[in-house]
Formats: sequence, C-alpha cells, structure tokens
Amino acid sequence: MSDVSSTPAEVRGQIREWLQAHWDSERPLLEWRGLLADSGWASPGWPREWFGRGLSVELARIADAERQAFGAVGPPIGSGMNLAAPTLLAHASDVLKRRLVRRILTGEDRWCQLFSEPGNGSDLAGLTTRAELDGDEWVVNGQKVWTTGARTAAYGMLLARTDWDAPKHRGITYFVLPMDQPGVEVRPLRQMNGHASFNEVFFTDARVPTDNVVGALNDGWAAALTTLAHERGLGGVRLVVSDGWQPGRTSSEAMEEATEHSRTYAWYPQRAGRPDLLAEIAREVGASAFQRQAVADVVARQRVATWNVERTRAARAAGRTPGPEGSVAKLAGSDIARRSAAAHGSMAGAAGMLTGADALRDGLIAEVLVSVPGGSIAGGTDEIQHNIVGERALGLPREPSVDSQLPFREVRTNARRA
Repeated sequence: MSDVSSTPAEVRGQIREWLQAHWDSERPLLEWRGLLADSGWASPGWPREWFGRGLSVELARIADAERQAFGAVGPPIGSGMNLAAPTLLAHASDVLKRRLVRRILTGEDRWCQLFSEPGNGSDLAGLTTRAELDGDEWVVNGQKVWTTGARTAAYGMLLARTDWDAPKHRGITYFVLPMDQPGVEVRPLRQMNGHASFNEVFFTDARVPTDNVVGALNDGWAAALTTLAHERGLGGVRLVVSDGWQPGRTSSEAMEEATEHSRTYAWYPQRAGRPDLLAEIAREVGASAFQRQAVADVVARQRVATWNVERTRAARAAGRTPGPEGSVAKLAGSDIARRSAAAHGSMAGAAGMLTGADALRDGLIAEVLVSVPGGSIAGGTDEIQHNIVGERALGLPREPSVDSQLPFREVRTNARRA
C-alpha cells in the first residue's frame, strides 16, 4: 500500500496498475466511486483508515493527475468534498466519520454550509440560531442565509448556540444537520444579476441526533475555523476536470452531475470580473491609452495573484494547514475583480448597463458590474480578511473587542433572540 514515503514513480505505477485492473467505462457512476473510495485512490492524501492512502500532498496530487491522464472519473466536487470532509476528518468522532465520509466520496450525499445569518455575517461568532438538548436529540430554531446548495443537500454544516452564558466564541456547537425533515424550510434568494444561487434556511424545531456533534460541545468554533480556512483556500469555485474522460456510462453520468453542479455557479466567472476578456474587448472597441493601462494593470495583478496561489500550494505540499495566505488570495481576487469591472465599464461606457441579446456581449458586461460586489462579501468580507492578515501574518495587535469575554446573553446583537 502507498504511504508518505513512496516515490512519485511508485505512486504512478501503483495507481496505473489499479486503474488497469478495475476501470470499466460502463460501470454505474456510484459503483465506480465506491470502488475508488474503498481503494484509497479517490482522495489519496487522506488517512488510510478513512479511505485514503496516507500520501503527502504532493504525492496525492501526482496520483490525481495520473488518474486524470488515464481518463478515469474522480470523486465528486462541492461542499462535501471541499469543506465537510476536511472538517470531519479533523474534528468528528469515529462514529460520525464512519457514517458520513465514504458517502461524501461516492457522491451519495450533498452538503451545504449553514453559517451566516441575517443579523450576523462578518461577526459570525455573534450567531443566534439556537440548539437545545431534548433527550437524545438537539432541537434547532433560527435562520441562516446565503446558503448555496441547500435545496439539494442531504446534510448541512450547522453552527448553533448551545450555551448563552459563555462568551460568544465558546458557546457554539458544530452540528451535522439532516436537511430532509419537516423543521427545515429552504427559500431561494433572487439576486440582482437575475440568478438564484443562494437560499435562506429556516429552522422550526428541527432535530439533530446527539451523535451528530462535530468536535466538543460548545467548542464548535475550532471546527468552524477549519471549514473557513478550507473555504478561503479554494481561491474560487472548483469545477470538474472532464477533459480526457474515457467515454461510456461512467463519464456520461458524471458529466450530468457536473453540469447540474455548474449551473449554480454559472455567474461566478462574472463575479470574478472576467479579466480574461479585457484584452479582447480592448481590441474590439479600440481602447484608449488610459483604458489599455487599466487592462495591463489588471493582468499584472492577476499574474502576481497566481504566483501567490502557487506559494500556497507549495506550503500545503510541505504539510502546512491552510492559514492566512488564503485570506491574501481572497483579498487579491476581490481587488482584481473590482479593477476588472471598472475597466470593462470604462471601455463599454453607457452600453455596459444594457442587458439582453442586443447588448454588448449579450449583456455579459452588465452582469459583471452587478455581480462583482458579491466577491468582497462571500466567504468572509474584505474587512475580515484584512484583520486576519494583519493579526496572524503581520503580528499586528488584535482589534479591540468589548464583548469577547461577556456572557453572550449580555451581548448586543443585530438580531432578536429569545
């Protein structure tokens, strides 16, 4: 079996040999992913006891690249793989991991993130959704917002307050909440760009088994930080790499799944400002010298941001967990998006406000202009990222807090609470 001491050549040989013995392009997708999960090759960097091969980050990347080159379908993407699984592996009980982790790898269960609230976004620790123990279950009441994928998720990563007499960071518990139950209501949110990727979620006496607590009771903030670190470290929405898939039933079913997943994120390239189109549009419209300078500025910043992402990957390869470099990457992305939107607006002029088939680029520029502001809010506002970088990377004094040590029931919040 592979381990962290294997060489790249050994890893390539081992996964190639396994794929040649087990890959069948006509297998049902679920059956194939079950084989992949049980072999450890679905996520080879995970621990052996939890469906991995115990490989280093660099060797795991080599194994994934070899699988892609072979043309075999990989594990699903989304919040389950990107956020829930790393958090469960780091904090959950063996009972919970045994029940949930394999189903994430096979794609049987989808997940959503139930963190933000209408009255508490950036101040996430000020959340007021509450959970109260009733026998062997927790009863949840409250509301979450900006939840992607809530309509199709089997489980939600839920933060709820379980101790109102503890300081706000120490009275929170991290739960795995079953979404398909009478006490959970999901309502889509219509955005100003016409999409409805997000949802608000209402809990009315929703139930969570006591076994579904992740980490220690009232210490959910530690698990939440793990989820947030992985969220910020993504550097954008990860899409399925389908190039080179061997044709057949497996890849066909995987492509249907990927197409459905990508619909939610169809507007995310516009949220990033579409810097990839700047030079092309500059040539089309005959941009002025000033406008060309703005385009060059965005391209230069984008290249620097790419190098920073590579530095983050190198840190991960060295075995370090996600840190403040994820916040640097997110800040850079927000800045590039705003500058790119400004450059698009400058070149398009008033026509940039038009939508529809007869507008510039079929209204794409208008969608960029109204989508970009979301990038500075989603996943932690720019102000929060500045604090993280200042305090954790630069060693600056922490921002003064007047409520961090008070019992939470004495803390003033924007939300009403019982």
